[in-house]
Amino acid sequence: MSAARLRETIAQCLSDARSSGSADVQQKALHTLASITRVSPQNRNMFAQTDGAIATLLALIQSSSSSSSSILRNLSLSILFNLSLNPDLKRSLADMETIHLLNSIIPSTTSRETSRLACSLVCSLAMLDKNKAKFGMAGTVQVLVNAISKPRGAPAAHHILSSLAELVQFHGNCTLAVRSGAIEALIEVVESTDTEGEDLTGTSLAVVGLLARFDEGLNALIRADQIVSSMVEVLKGRCMLRKEGAAEILVRLFDENEGCVRDALRLPEFSTVLADLSVRGSSRARDKAAQLMKKAMDANLDPHVEDNSTLLQWY
Repeated sequence: MSAARLRETIAQCLSDARSSGSADVQQKALHTLASITRVSPQNRNMFAQTDGAIATLLALIQSSSSSSSSILRNLSLSILFNLSLNPDLKRSLADMETIHLLNSIIPSTTSRETSRLACSLVCSLAMLDKNKAKFGMAGTVQVLVNAISKPRGAPAAHHILSSLAELVQFHGNCTLAVRSGAIEALIEVVESTDTEGEDLTGTSLAVVGLLARFDEGLNALIRADQIVSSMVEVLKGRCMLRKEGAAEILVRLFDENEGCVRDALRLPEFSTVLADLSVRGSSRARDKAAQLMKKAMDANLDPHVEDNSTLLQWY
């Protein structure tokens, strides 16, 4: 399609999308725009440069919650996500109006698809480092933590966690997350998720590891109730991603707090779990197991620490 023809198609589709006469016409127009913006960076730039294009999408996203408008909302979010794939568009798309709109969608929607699309857009826009602080200032970190903290869980928990993981790459957002109760919420996800949700637990542990890079997160982690036994319980599971995350967290805890080492040595299964991880774990897991074993052995040589003869014999 020539540039002139593409420009005409975009203009006509936007006109149809703005029309309130027929939901079918609007949906067809947005489907066409979604296809166009999915194809190439050049198409996305042309769409973004069209007068009123972004404003039209935002207006449709803000529309009522009827079944037809929900479809229009999702298609509009899909187009915005396509646009966000262009690095040069990420900054302009992440204005406060759009961010606040996304903040309002994530906690209020009962639609998994709408929440997934909103979180995917947040994650994509936050990949630009300059946008991370902007999301933090707009309260997105707290919105994501609150969504994870819901008693019945979030409809798009994986995508919410991915967005949170991207945002907490920025130190200031780590502080916001910890003060909003992220450590407690994430540990609860780890402890309450069954084997069918092992990927969700693995992602939660990865976010905890990111938060624990800084003093605020690490101190909150140390204060978490039964944190050592919870991580050892994860090491007893089958998912290697979870085991790697739990082992990484235990290494951080052992480095920072001798009490955590003592707590681990009091657990009768600790040495067996480490032995298994050292033999059957991934390369990363074996490395973490070796670090944990060394720290545990050093603690065993301390006369003030209770003896763990099983660990000594295995070593």
